[in-house]
Amino acid sequence: MKKLVLVMSLSISVMLAKAQHVEFGLKAGLNISNLQVKNSDFKAKAGVYGGLLAHIHLNKSWALQPEVVFSQEGAKYTGIGNNTVPIGTFEHKANLNYLNVPVLVQYMVGPGFRLETGPQLGLLLSAKDEVKNGGSIDVKDNISSTNFSWAFGAGYLTSVGVGFDVRYNAGLSNISDINNGKKTHNNVFQLGVFYQFGHK
Repeated sequence: MKKLVLVMSLSISVMLAKAQHVEFGLKAGLNISNLQVKNSDFKAKAGVYGGLLAHIHLNKSWALQPEVVFSQEGAKYTGIGNNTVPIGTFEHKANLNYLNVPVLVQYMVGPGFRLETGPQLGLLLSAKDEVKNGGSIDVKDNISSTNFSWAFGAGYLTSVGVGFDVRYNAGLSNISDINNGKKTHNNVFQLGVFYQFGHK
């Protein structure tokens, strides 16, 4: 993982050095996340995300956009209680908080429109199993410390620097660290707003 982070950092540094124009910005929005597990009945849960971006123009049509984003992810499911509510069947929330670092290639289509895709590295900050009307327990030891996904999205940037985007992060790696556990993929749909300082 350290090597991957180093390669990503060096790549961004090279792009910054060659960039025609760089704009920094803020972004935030709504997550609709779910966990994909074979023969399991997980349901989507809502969360929020927010962070920083750098929009790096390579030429008139192409740009690179690295981001650093805090993201609330996970899913809902029905199951038996945990240590806080041990008896019965309850609604649970798997609350997974990540620091995500996507690096997106963007293609500008006409004035303001952009299409984007690229890899994303997620660093797990916390993982808790929460029971409705009960307590929560820490399950971070059961979840991989990293999550790799691939992002697909589109956005629109207005002339005053305010923009809107939609994105889907398809989980590629198995985030379950339980021995002999089922493969678990974390998928997230995002709706958001962003602002680029000094937009021209």
